[in-house]
Amino acid sequence: MDPFTPIEEIGGVHGALFGLDFGTKTIGIAVSDEGWRIASPLHTIRRTKFKADAEALLALAARYNVGAFVIGMPFNMDGSAGPRVQSTRDFARNVSRLTERPLVAWDERWSTVAAERSLIETDTSRAKRRAAIDKVAATMILQGALDRLRVLGLPKRD
Repeated sequence: MDPFTPIEEIGGVHGALFGLDFGTKTIGIAVSDEGWRIASPLHTIRRTKFKADAEALLALAARYNVGAFVIGMPFNMDGSAGPRVQSTRDFARNVSRLTERPLVAWDERWSTVAAERSLIETDTSRAKRRAAIDKVAATMILQGALDRLRVLGLPKRD
């Protein structure tokens, strides 16, 4: 079962969106405004076990009135899916069993590179870059999805 909803189908969702940069040690989280215009870095979850990770993620989602998740898919540069894509899909599948919120897959091939460059341009120290990179990468993922939603004319609100 594919846990992902096409981005075109989330226009009726209400609330903010979360962008997720799912890594082996951390989950970077970004949040949008409720009008889906801008993404901001929010938090980094240090991964332990799935249950604890999911509980932390869903508690934050409830706190920020999140209507859907945009999950970065770490495809290889040639577009193929390696082991990191499979572990991200597995995580998404397991989260989808715990929430009704839609999950959208988003190609994140350049998000970490862009996040690193952005942090270097702002003269962020190496230690601070290491601490912020995942949530900044999540911000890049989410902003890309928000820009795509805008092109699609979404969200449509009554």
